[in-house]
Amino acid sequence: MRRRVVHQVVVIAGASSGIGRGAALAFAARGADVVLAARGVETLEEVARQCREAGGRALVVPTDVTDEAAVQSLARRAVEEFGRIDAWVNAAAVWSYGRFEDTPGPVFRQVVDTTLFGQVHGARAVLPQFRLQGRGVLVNIVSIYGQLSSPYVSSYVAAKWGLLGLTEVLRQELRDAPGISVCAVLPGAVDTPIYRHAANYVGHRIRPLPPVVAPERVVAAVVRAVDRPEPMIYVGRAHHLAARLHRLTPRLYGALVKPFMDEFALQDAPAAPREGNVFAPDTRVSGVDDGWRRHDRRRAGRAATAAVALAAAGAAASGLLRGRTS
Repeated sequence: MRRRVVHQVVVIAGASSGIGRGAALAFAARGADVVLAARGVETLEEVARQCREAGGRALVVPTDVTDEAAVQSLARRAVEEFGRIDAWVNAAAVWSYGRFEDTPGPVFRQVVDTTLFGQVHGARAVLPQFRLQGRGVLVNIVSIYGQLSSPYVSSYVAAKWGLLGLTEVLRQELRDAPGISVCAVLPGAVDTPIYRHAANYVGHRIRPLPPVVAPERVVAAVVRAVDRPEPMIYVGRAHHLAARLHRLTPRLYGALVKPFMDEFALQDAPAAPREGNVFAPDTRVSGVDDGWRRHDRRRAGRAATAAVALAAAGAAASGLLRGRTS
């Protein structure tokens, strides 16, 4: 069902950088009223200024999404200022790299608290308002890690698998409210600052797993989800081939994923352990993209070739399995 796009009121949790920031600018550019939430006040004010310059109205509400009371206050502020909420985008997330055994317990918990429970708090805050209005769209940025796994990102994978499950349950429970939609956007690796912000206990500098998706493609998917809600929107073909391999031939995937990660996600340069922005915002890098696509083209080509080979192996294995069971 297509929805009106004029004078939308859109709340964006995680609006300070990456996909959330890009979505805020995109909605503002078509005249929407945007409510910007994240932990860093100065960065949010910068995003708000850009949104106003783009043609929208912007309200800054500094919010730590791990604090449920703060997220409830965010929803109230949005309604007090603009009278309603047409869409809520859950884009807040933090990331940690490192073996599960090497990742400090508090870091693991904070990643899950932000990346999963932050979205839980958002849903709890906005769904009553949607029911009161009789309409609304909740968009959860889930990630392809909601459907597959890889070494070194246990906390993020745990959060995203949980978030995809939550999204599906909400969609089922809201069948009595046909005006309310719950959408999952599942991008592959995206060229945003989240990798530079990540906690790191793997001993190497990290990079997004190429080929890296342009954030503008994910932003376009978010906008499309608000205008024409769909249950699942995928962004990034190569990474979704990996998800297919994970589903069809899990043993083959399990044997290949670690060497693939070691080759394409870890850099040769060493890195000391760090908490990144897991517990506090990092304002040094806060744009929409982080330049990975411009500087990683050769590695991206090699990774794409490897991904196609893995997908072909998965397809062949799947064909053999079907042949044996037919």
